[in-house]
Amino acid sequence: MSVVVCTYSPARTAGLMSLVAALRAQTLPPAQVIVVVDHAPDLLARLSESMTGVEIVPNSYARGLSGARNSGVDHARGGVVAFIDDDAMPALDLLERLAAGYDDETVLGVGGAVDPVWVAGAPAWFPSEFGWVVGCGYTGLPRAPSSVRNFIGCNMSFRREVFDSVGGFQIELGRIGSKPFGCEETEFCIRLTGAFPGGVLLFEPTARVRHSVPAERSRWKYFRSRCYSEGRSKAVVSHLRGASRGLASERSYVASTLPRGVLEAVSQGLRGNRAGLARAGAILVGLAITSAGYVAGRLELVTTNRAARLSEATAAADRLRAHVVTARSNGSAADEGHA
Repeated sequence: MSVVVCTYSPARTAGLMSLVAALRAQTLPPAQVIVVVDHAPDLLARLSESMTGVEIVPNSYARGLSGARNSGVDHARGGVVAFIDDDAMPALDLLERLAAGYDDETVLGVGGAVDPVWVAGAPAWFPSEFGWVVGCGYTGLPRAPSSVRNFIGCNMSFRREVFDSVGGFQIELGRIGSKPFGCEETEFCIRLTGAFPGGVLLFEPTARVRHSVPAERSRWKYFRSRCYSEGRSKAVVSHLRGASRGLASERSYVASTLPRGVLEAVSQGLRGNRAGLARAGAILVGLAITSAGYVAGRLELVTTNRAARLSEATAAADRLRAHVVTARSNGSAADEGHA
């Protein structure tokens, strides 16, 4: 297994060092740890000098998380490529539990649970149904091993070979620095299962990581911003992969998970827990803001030429993937002939 960790800020170096140490101490040690530095030359040089036993490489694509992840895939030699954030900490048996899922040949990828570690304490008003706002798990995820549409980006893995078939993460969607855009893993997972009918993305809840949530992400301002950005990102995913697939999980989430959350929170409020009413309000406001972001994203696609640019970029990526796969196939054949 190759493990890819993307980083961009010197402020995260201490956490990165601890993460690498935790990866080395895994019950199933990784064959390779790749740290991808996202367009930060000084940080790249500093890490190259101070870190040993890992591969430090630059993001060779456009700035952002998607390009950094793709750069990590390019350097991966393991049969499975796992991704973990630079501000996360894995359980000691994380890689072992992820790897176990690949005993089933239909499994294309295995992802796990992400538990929040609130640096400043969890806000009383924050609803657990919105854990995705801070890049963590949320109420509504399976409690037993299950097939899912997509993983949480902080804790996911895929067979290395699938990247040769479907390409990498969509550059248009990746988070850039601290800007709260995302959904690149959602689009990739939808594209992946579309290319491999019958393939399974397995969610393994016992494969766990702890994800640090800094104080600024526990504020109402960040909650609003992240919800709006999620809606806009979902609009792009729906455009690229179709609304039926791009919003399949969201329909169930809105129709079932959120109403249950509101009822439970209101019930707590009526029993004297004021925070319950605040959580109920946050669920309703979060849904409204996310929906507004989705509508704004769809309108942007319609009223600008962004939709055409996205389609052209996707088509170009498809052509590049076909070229790479052909070149690799020809290279393998040539090597066999030479041997």
